[in-house]
Amino acid sequence: MTRAPAVADRFYPGDPEHLRTAMKMLVPAVPEEAKRLALAVVMPHAGYVYSGATAGRTISRVRVPETVLILGPNHQGQGAALALGADDWQMPLGRVEIDRQLAAAIRRHSDRIVEDSVAHVPEHSLEVQVPFLQQAQPGLRIVPLMVAQVAYELCQSVAGGLAAAIRELGQPVLIVASTDMSHYESRPQAAKKDRLAIERILALDPQGLYATVLGNRISMCGVIPTTLALLVALELGATRAELVQYTDSGEASGDIRQVVGYAGLIIS
Repeated sequence: MTRAPAVADRFYPGDPEHLRTAMKMLVPAVPEEAKRLALAVVMPHAGYVYSGATAGRTISRVRVPETVLILGPNHQGQGAALALGADDWQMPLGRVEIDRQLAAAIRRHSDRIVEDSVAHVPEHSLEVQVPFLQQAQPGLRIVPLMVAQVAYELCQSVAGGLAAAIRELGQPVLIVASTDMSHYESRPQAAKKDRLAIERILALDPQGLYATVLGNRISMCGVIPTTLALLVALELGATRAELVQYTDSGEASGDIRQVVGYAGLIIS
């Protein structure tokens, strides 16, 4: 069984040659020795015309290992609350296999995470990250985990299991937290709200991020994936976070009355 693309030709070019051209434009060429060792990155997941440059700049600055754990929000509401994808992905740039060793370790260390392909079939939040990862790492394997809105206490428990699984694997794993920031606010209002959330990420404060987003009604769709990424990274020894870029959809559309915010961050 393979997962077919759900949003090719909508969020990104479905034609392989056009997609390769887009990747060369969106992902700056950075010498390998200049790239950072990172535990996690936060990347946006809108259509490439809007957020692709931010995603590309972010991933270009880190060394992408062969195994990447991608955490994304479940926009469609289908499937389990913590749904682990089991099928390989057939993408325009080629087939991407599931890292079954890490996936099995995750299931052993967290009984709240279940194998469930239903949640993944229509969802874009993980899919749009894969071409960027393929561009950076030709030998890419992924573990896709779709998450719903869950309590912070469950985030803590699940993060402990994810960190234990990564330690057990004994190989480098990059965590990608897929999220857009504020949705359909004016540019000044979105920037003000998003700065509050970004400050908590830069402070390596997952509980503060969770509380800030909920308390200020920030429509950051991937707050749970980002909270999980911070929790896992901290368990694995993270000491700093860096903002690569913040922008919004108005840069591409020209409409600043209702924007969606996009941020790229590196946690190491």
